[in-house]
Amino acid sequence: MLIKRYSGNPILQKDDVPYPVATVHNAGMIKHENKYIMIFRSHKFNGRSILGKAVSYDGFNFVVDKHPFMIQSKEQPFKKYEAYGIEDPRIVKIDGEYLITYSAYSQYGVRIGLAKTKDFDHIQRVALITEADYRNVVIFPEKFNNLYARLDRPHSEISPWSIWISYSPDLIHWGQSQLIMRPMQYHWDEMKIGPGASPIKTSRGWLNIYHGVFPTMDGCVYRLGVALHKLEDPSVVIAVGDEWILQPEEEYEITGYVHNVVFTCGAIPEPDGTLKLYWGGADKVMCVGTAVIDELVDHCLSNLRQAL
Repeated sequence: MLIKRYSGNPILQKDDVPYPVATVHNAGMIKHENKYIMIFRSHKFNGRSILGKAVSYDGFNFVVDKHPFMIQSKEQPFKKYEAYGIEDPRIVKIDGEYLITYSAYSQYGVRIGLAKTKDFDHIQRVALITEADYRNVVIFPEKFNNLYARLDRPHSEISPWSIWISYSPDLIHWGQSQLIMRPMQYHWDEMKIGPGASPIKTSRGWLNIYHGVFPTMDGCVYRLGVALHKLEDPSVVIAVGDEWILQPEEEYEITGYVHNVVFTCGAIPEPDGTLKLYWGGADKVMCVGTAVIDELVDHCLSNLRQAL
């Protein structure tokens, strides 16, 4: 068992939020000043999503702020493209700032917004950094040849729901894009894949915890897997673990707003070589588990998928 579920799951539910929401799920995670910061997604009762903030000193027990962290912007150009809600944040620290990418929904499709903060009290929107339709943008915590790098997941009917990499000199203008991972036919991730948590640097490569979707007669199942990218060139995928590392098994993952879902937007590496992995269960609650980072890397290399 690579991921050990926390016995106190789910760690956050709608009743823990001091303002009215229908769900709590799909949270970006980071450590800031020895505190665990969770930026989570919630559905309001009109079905549109906002972002909340919760804080913990141990990574398991969280207290939610009294007010939402981010709601739809009232200023252009963000107002136009966030009208249907903001979702699924990812957080990374680079150049002394915390960058937050999030999905912005509107009548024009889904784009990715970028915001930044230094203290999680004051937030500044930077730019909309994709066209439609993009989701699941995660930024690497280091630059490569003075360029920022990100993983993303555009949708195309020709090559549906694959993982791409892109680069930027300034976080606003992105290019040099290339496809680096595809779903594999009749595997657990055959329908679509997408980046999950921000990549984690290890001595053997960048660990990419991603989600994969498999269609069944009873609907889709969302699971988590791992891939390993080359340290100096993350466009090179060294290995993909052939088997999933986490699937819906508990009641709170099987039944909810969307059934049969484990979906991660954040993981926190610890100094002792372990990892706290956070995931939304059935698009309704937040959960956490622990893993050993080296074991996840070993899983990529020893259970190597043969056809990438």
